[in-house]
Formats: sequence, C-alpha cells, structure tokens
Amino acid sequence: MLPALLLTAGLGTRLRPLSSVRAKPAVPVAGEALVRRILRWLAAHGATDVVLNLHHLPDTVCAEVGDGSDLGLRARYSWENPVLGSAGGPRHALPLLGSDRFFIVNGDTLTDLDPAVLAEAHRTSGALVTLAVVPNSESERYGGVLLDDDGAVTGFVGRGSERRSWHFVGIQVAEREVFAGLPDARPAESITELYPALIRERAGGVRAVTFDASFRDIGTPADYLATSLALARTEAPSEISRPTALVGARATIAPSARLTRTILWDDVEVGDEASLTDCVVADGVHVPPGVRWHRLAVVPAGCCEPRPGDARTGDLLLASIDR
Repeated sequence: MLPALLLTAGLGTRLRPLSSVRAKPAVPVAGEALVRRILRWLAAHGATDVVLNLHHLPDTVCAEVGDGSDLGLRARYSWENPVLGSAGGPRHALPLLGSDRFFIVNGDTLTDLDPAVLAEAHRTSGALVTLAVVPNSESERYGGVLLDDDGAVTGFVGRGSERRSWHFVGIQVAEREVFAGLPDARPAESITELYPALIRERAGGVRAVTFDASFRDIGTPADYLATSLALARTEAPSEISRPTALVGARATIAPSARLTRTILWDDVEVGDEASLTDCVVADGVHVPPGVRWHRLAVVPAGCCEPRPGDARTGDLLLASIDR
C-alpha cells in the first residue's frame, strides 16, 4: 500500500476549548484516541509507513502514536513551525514520504471506505489528485465538491450552496509533483488555493471517486460528543461504566454524582451530588460538588483565553458545546 501522510498539525479551532488541552487527533473517541483509530484503519488496509505532521500540542499526538509499532506501522513525524496548511504540510513532508504517490488523510474524521479502491481509481485515471467523496446531505454545514459526469472535479463550493455537490471525507491520493513546486516552509492550502489552480491548468487533473461509506465528524464539541457516544454504543456497550457515560483513566466519581451522556477524560474528579448531562470534561478537571451542568465543555481555565459566552468558575472554564 502507498505511504500515507496524516494531517495532525492543525489548531483544532472548531473544537475549542477542548483542543486547548489535547490536539484534536489525540482526543479520546469512545475510549481510543482519534489518531489511533485512523491509523488502525490504515493498517487494516495494508498500510505500513505513515508520516504525521505536527505543530499544535505535538506531545499529545506523539504520546498516542509513538513509533507506531504497536499498530503494525512505522510512524515518523514532520515538524511544522509555523503550521503550514493542507498544501504546505504535504510539501514539507515530501522528503519523509519518499514516494511519487501517496495518501493524504485528514486527522479529524473517521470513515470506513476502502483506500485501495481510491488508489486504483487514481492510478488508472491519470489524475494528479483523487478525492474520496460521499453525497453531501448536509450542505448547510459542509462545503462541497463539484463534479462533471466523468468524475472530474470542476470546482468547490462553500457551505450553504444550493448547487448539487459531494462531500470530501478527508481521504485523497496525490502525486508528488502537485506539491513539489511549492516553496518549502511556507503556508499554503489545497482546496482553496492549489487545487483550483490545478483544475484551471489541467482538465481532469483533480478527480473524485464517489463512495457509499460512513463519515463521522469530530469537528465541534457537539460533533465529538455525539460521535463518541454513538461509537461506544455500537462497539462495546457492556464496557460503559455508567449509563451513556465514558470515563477515562484514573477518574474518581462520587457515588452520589450523576453522569448522563457525558465524557470524562483522564484524571478527572467528580464531587458529591454533581450532575452532568451532555458534557465533556477535559484532563485533570475537578468537578465541584453539587454543580448542575448541561451541554458544557469543561477545561482548566489556564489552558486558553475565554471567548464571549464562556464562563469561569474557580479554576475552570465552561463553554457551551453548541456554540
């Protein structure tokens, strides 16, 4: 199988404040870090060599992946400072990838499509880039890919567009030459900059393959909570320690506390008579006794600056997950 570049350098802006504690790929999804889920999927389809780009909270990603050997992979890292974007990141990683063709995989989404199908379609078409897409059933939330009848990408539209489009699920195959001409260590984006130029210069240079496959988003705190609970119910319902609650390592929960559809990360303490519903509580938080929290993301206050609408209680920052 082709080598893969996993894009894990991003700031995770939509996931804030949770992404101020862990990089988005390192957040636990139903008991396992998102990045490990993606790497297990790649390994199951024959991947042996992966490169991860790093910038934001890189230690949280490295702690989950290491050298990749426990997943049957060789994992190496491409360091970025500043963060280089969806085109600048692949350009910077080219020496590590060492291949004329490779996968690029977003580090914040989950899908069950077969990457070998995408790679074969790319090989036979002669395209420079081939995107994996599914029907865009939520165009009010997601931008889309425009295709002609032959599968060539003709453009991209923003969310809210009324034009019929397809949703890019974050898996693509690309040729080295697409990125090799970019200056190294300079930020650049693919969908908004590089690919539109490529489409103008070479008809059929960017193509897409349509899949009937699942797509799970980890974009916002609300997406993250819903995806984690849904996967937990599907994968291991008997292992959930309390009804619809997911509890991380070394957590302590008072017997009188109540957790409903809530996720606790590692080293969390929940005080007496506390009630948490539809909440996500980050590493190291001590939940005070008697609180009644609903649909909140809770992090240590020192990890990030509050935004309008956030609340501070003691040494904690509380943010609505529906922002």
